[in-house]
Amino acid sequence: MGFLDIDNVTKSYGAVEVLHKVDIAVEEGEFLVLVGPSGCGKSTLLNMIAGLEGITSGEIRIKDRVMNAVHPSKRNIAMVFQSYALYPNMTVGKNITFGLEMHGTPKPEREKAMKDVAQLLQIEHLLDRKPGQLSGGQRQRVAMGRALVRNPDVFLFDEPLSNLDAKLRVDMRTEIKKLHQRLGTTIVYVTHDQIEAMTLSTRIAVMFNGYVQQLGTPKEIYDTPANLFVATFMGSPAMNVLKVRLEERNGIPHAVMAGADGSERALAMPDAPAAARSYLGREVMLGIRPEAITDPEGADRNARNIQPLANTVGVTEPAGADTFVTMTLAGKDCVARMRADADVRPGQPFDFAVNMDKAVLFDIETETRIA
Repeated sequence: MGFLDIDNVTKSYGAVEVLHKVDIAVEEGEFLVLVGPSGCGKSTLLNMIAGLEGITSGEIRIKDRVMNAVHPSKRNIAMVFQSYALYPNMTVGKNITFGLEMHGTPKPEREKAMKDVAQLLQIEHLLDRKPGQLSGGQRQRVAMGRALVRNPDVFLFDEPLSNLDAKLRVDMRTEIKKLHQRLGTTIVYVTHDQIEAMTLSTRIAVMFNGYVQQLGTPKEIYDTPANLFVATFMGSPAMNVLKVRLEERNGIPHAVMAGADGSERALAMPDAPAAARSYLGREVMLGIRPEAITDPEGADRNARNIQPLANTVGVTEPAGADTFVTMTLAGKDCVARMRADADVRPGQPFDFAVNMDKAVLFDIETETRIA
C-alpha cells in the first residue's frame, strides 16, 4: 500500500472506456511521471486524482483515505497547470497566498509562507508585480509557489513546461528536480516529453491507449522495455528495431539479417534470455539503442559482448558532442551514435561495433519483450 494508491481505476464516457484498470501505488516522497502520446489517458488520470474527473470504477486513496467522493478542495492536493491559471488582476504575492486566504489562514501565517516560498523559488523581487509583467518562466514559478505554499500531501503537475521555449524548459526542469530533492514531496507529473520523464522521475508509468504499458524506474524503462511501444517511445533518438532471424550457430543464438549490400550479417547473442531458444529458426524483432552501435574506439570497455559489424555508412549528422550515423540494416534505416571526432564519411565501408549486452528481443506478433 502506497501513500497514494490508484487501485484498479477505470474511466468511461458512456460505453467507451478510456482508462483500463490502472493500478499504481505511489510511495511518500516519490516523483511519478505519467508519460505517453496525446490521448493516452494521462491527463484524465491526473484529473481523477485531483477530483476534477469522476471515477467509473476502482478507488483512489491518499494516506489510506478513499477519495472517490471527496471534493477537490478537501483532498489536500495542489495542482500546477500548463496554462499557469494565475489571476491577472492580483499581484504575485496575492496569487501565491489567495488559496490560503480562502481557507481562513491568518494573515501573519500567510505572509510568512509567502516569503518562505518566494525565497525558495527566488521570486522575492516579483511579489508586487502582476502576471502580465512576467515572463513565461516567472509565471510558472509563481504557479509553483501557489502550490507549494499550501504544503499539500500530493503535488500534481499537468504538462507545466510545455508552453516554455526549449532552453527555459531545460532550466525549469532542473529547478523542479532541485525542489523535489530539497523538499521530498510526493509528485505526480504528466508530460508527453520522454526526456522530461527520464530526467525528473523516480518512477515512470508509460501510457498508451488508456493502458499502463510499463511501470518502472527510468533505467528499467530504458534498458528493459516491456514491449515495442515503450522501446520506441522512450529514448532520443529512438531505439532501432530490426526484423531478424534467430539462428543457433556453434551452440550460440545469433541474430541474422541483411546488411546494406544485401548480404548476410550475424550478431552473436550468448547471453540471450532462455526464452529466446524457443524462437530459434523464427523471425523476431531485435531492439538496440543508437549508443550501443558505435566505432570500435568508442565502444564500452566494460561490455562483455561487443560484436563487429561491417556495413556501409549512409548519412552522417554532426551534433556537437556526438555524430549520428544512419546505415541500412535488415532493410531499414538504423542509427548509430558515435564520438564527435569519429572518422566516418557517407558511402564508405565501416567496421561498426555493436554492444549486444544492450540488445533486446521482441515477439513479432505480441510485440512483448522476450524475457
